[in-house]
Amino acid sequence: MGLIVPHLIRMWQGADHRLVLGGSFLLGAFLLTLADLLARTLVAPAELPIGIITALLGAPFFIYLIMQVKRTR
Repeated sequence: MGLIVPHLIRMWQGADHRLVLGGSFLLGAFLLTLADLLARTLVAPAELPIGIITALLGAPFFIYLIMQVKRTR
């Protein structure tokens, strides 16, 4: 989440560091809470490691970023 969230905020709000920092705090907290909720409820009563959930959320986004970089070159 620490790498995904700032990229998302920059895409939505621009490069103003004040907005990126504040938005990263809020969106990061929201996404980690969502990942924790999913980890606890998807296979209840067992619990998935939160790293699996964050990887499943983050991997498609990084693939998208890589594809964007290849298009601009």
